[in-house]
Amino acid sequence: METGECEVKKTHGGKRKEVADSRPMYAAIFLFLALSALIFLLRNINILKTRFKSLPTSKVPECSPPPPHHDSSPWSCQGQKLSPEDALEERSLIESIRWPESPHFPKAPNFKQTSDPAHSHFTILPAEGAGEWHVGDRVEALIRMHDFQGQPKLYGGDFLLARLHDPSLEAGVAGQVVDHLNGSYSAVFPLLWEGRAQVEVTLVHPSEAVSVLRRLTREQPGRVFFQSGFRSGSVSENTVCNVCLPPSQQRTLCNYTNLHTGEPWYCYKPNALSCDDRIDHKRCVHHTNISSEEALLFQSNVNIKIHIRASGIDSIKVQPKKNQAEPEVESSRVKPGPSGYYYQGVWRALTGINVSHFDDTSAISQCLKYKMVHLYGDSTVRQWFEYLKNALPELKEINLNGPPHVGPYMAVDNGRNTMLTYRCHGPPLSFTVVPVNELRYVANELEGLAGGANTVVVISVWAHFDPFPVDVYIKRLRGIRQAVARLLQRAPATLVVVRSGNPRALDRDMSLTYSDWFSSQRDTLLKAMFRRLDGVVLVDAWEMTLAHRLPHDIHPPHVIVKNMINLFLSYVCPPPDKKTT
Repeated sequence: METGECEVKKTHGGKRKEVADSRPMYAAIFLFLALSALIFLLRNINILKTRFKSLPTSKVPECSPPPPHHDSSPWSCQGQKLSPEDALEERSLIESIRWPESPHFPKAPNFKQTSDPAHSHFTILPAEGAGEWHVGDRVEALIRMHDFQGQPKLYGGDFLLARLHDPSLEAGVAGQVVDHLNGSYSAVFPLLWEGRAQVEVTLVHPSEAVSVLRRLTREQPGRVFFQSGFRSGSVSENTVCNVCLPPSQQRTLCNYTNLHTGEPWYCYKPNALSCDDRIDHKRCVHHTNISSEEALLFQSNVNIKIHIRASGIDSIKVQPKKNQAEPEVESSRVKPGPSGYYYQGVWRALTGINVSHFDDTSAISQCLKYKMVHLYGDSTVRQWFEYLKNALPELKEINLNGPPHVGPYMAVDNGRNTMLTYRCHGPPLSFTVVPVNELRYVANELEGLAGGANTVVVISVWAHFDPFPVDVYIKRLRGIRQAVARLLQRAPATLVVVRSGNPRALDRDMSLTYSDWFSSQRDTLLKAMFRRLDGVVLVDAWEMTLAHRLPHDIHPPHVIVKNMINLFLSYVCPPPDKKTT
């Protein structure tokens, strides 16, 4: 059966089976929901227009930063107290991302003694046995780091990324980097295709820079901060807001902690207005304080995302799989390992799902027939909404005249009973301006979903949490996970898809706030927290971006998004002879 004809649902046992296209009951229910939503939106459109006219979005405001925090007194960041079980899980998660500390810390190191990608190198280790590599084997590269004086490093902690690829085959797979804590590292790759395979190793940050990033999170958790506008009649005022705020004898705090999940959010109370007069949320220009010596650790074209050269060959020749004509690798041969790889520009999953190609409008629209797809999170999942909307001309977007990039967005195809929605997650949210009534937490939104076999939920919450302590991110994910578990308990046939984070382009300023090192740690936490939740599947955007030949971008290029959508739709409409895992 062709991919475009796939119509599936989940049984209560979690499996999915083919069902008929003709569903008059679902069609009637869907039409009622769509008409109800449209009537509500039309009745409130004038209110929304009036509110949004007063919210400029063209410029990032230059806010006055919060008062400096020099003593050891705690910031106001209480939220709900953790249960013993949650506290134990949090300790275990934080331990799982523990990173080696530079021996120079807390003093600024001599720059010449820090990791220099130009003096460092990697060596491909010889193949075992007969000296040939075959599909299904592994190849290992030994990386040796040196400083700017050419001296070998004797400690670990560098943040490295590795990829095995062949541009001519449009093939690529992410490698696993192992830190030996003595200045040397191993990059390990499964061999998944026949032909040439080239090793690529990138120094994202030297270990000394990672120590600075960790210090900034500990000592300047408010270096990325926000502002809210307050208004009552003709009186208006702006004050600084954040997950936590330093205590101030002059300012009282407005507590906007989410009552449902206990996630904290505070603003300084305006002088002449009430906490209830808050009307909007906006991000501010970042203020990060580092020394001139530390600034040397974050130089574009010097030590931020620089390739490390090979000592000797940088590529190998891979022979066909032993005793098997078809050069395919069983997923069990590469576990634990990558979730998939590219071959001829197409992503092939190694986690039990057969990825189909949704190359035309009819295939996508047939898959999403009778489906309500709800996307929650940051702009990287809004990119999915835009992709699907552009791929399906039958989807008619309902214009709410909301702030650009904020939404909420809705698109409907009444003929196929398809509904697509997007809503951004709650603070910390680094969009320019967001009306206060649109600051919705994903966990709260999930509680309002009925769910069911025709409901698909997509969640992507990561990019805005990079500058904050990891416990803030863990708390957010825990609330979402609990809401997902309740959704699946009341509607087991609901499909929940989690999109992980991805590497991005970096310069000095971006590194200090939204470095790939921050994103990598949160990627590990995200996968660990949802790994054991039945009914949830992962689109590994981190590996899909890292394995591809195109440069990293917070919003991956169209070809990468296309592969993500193919994987996503393969979970929505898997071929009947394959099971999802």
